[in-house]
Amino acid sequence: MSRIGNNPVAIPEGVTVEVKDNVITVKGKLGELTQNFDTVNVKVEEGNVYVTRSSDNKDNKSKHGLYRSLINNMIEGVSKGWTKELELVGVGYRATNQGQKLDLALGFSHNIVMSLAPEVKVETVSEKGKNPIVKLTSHDKQLVGQVAAKIRGFRKPEPYKGKGIKFVGEEIRRKAGKSA
Repeated sequence: MSRIGNNPVAIPEGVTVEVKDNVITVKGKLGELTQNFDTVNVKVEEGNVYVTRSSDNKDNKSKHGLYRSLINNMIEGVSKGWTKELELVGVGYRATNQGQKLDLALGFSHNIVMSLAPEVKVETVSEKGKNPIVKLTSHDKQLVGQVAAKIRGFRKPEPYKGKGIKFVGEEIRRKAGKSA
């Protein structure tokens, strides 16, 4: 049995959930999200969303917990929002933003200028003596994770000095350098 899929998803105040023709729509104070689903049944009853599977074949079992988690992430996103923080570790690495344009100086010959989707809010924090931090906020967990992964891909952290772009709180496996 799916342990995650069997748990009901509580709907907080200010959030509405509608199910129609295999599409679930979640509306809240931060925005609106939709998700297509198949092989499972979704019911909204007395302030909870219940996800049940139509049969016990392998495909239905695998998607049972997936759709429950996606619905939970949508409800949490439109009520609280999602935030990812990236830290730039390295001498001369800088980040600035003007509106939805993120300007990254990562040691290449030119700065990287990235235009972000309007759903993602970007904020850069630069304090003297600390590494610059890029904060990404959105109601869509998948989108904010995808944008954060794309930014991290410009300069992944390397294992010897730890330079690069990493998530705040991420542990980088360090390697010993040459031994004399």
